[in-house]
Amino acid sequence: MCLSNTVFIATEVHLEENVMNRTPAFNMQRSISTFIAAALATIISLGILSAVVTMFQSRGKPLELLVAAERACTQHTYVSERQTCMNEWLAASRPGTVAHR
Repeated sequence: MCLSNTVFIATEVHLEENVMNRTPAFNMQRSISTFIAAALATIISLGILSAVVTMFQSRGKPLELLVAAERACTQHTYVSERQTCMNEWLAASRPGTVAHR
């Protein structure tokens, strides 16, 4: 006597689920919003960069003059003497102002 306990599992195959869609469906709304966000981020970053550059250019003395003044005043040991020497050197290096007529 041969007894077999075989269980059959019924599986339904849906061909519609297995067929791949050949044309990709891009969501245009999503790509447009991504482009707008990237453009706004670029504009904001350029605005911040230009503000920082303007601030550095409008305030204080040019860095090259400060470096030259510091090298010219290396013989002074104390900070206060070095600062005084640097201020005098920077004042002497500036061209004189021309009086308005």
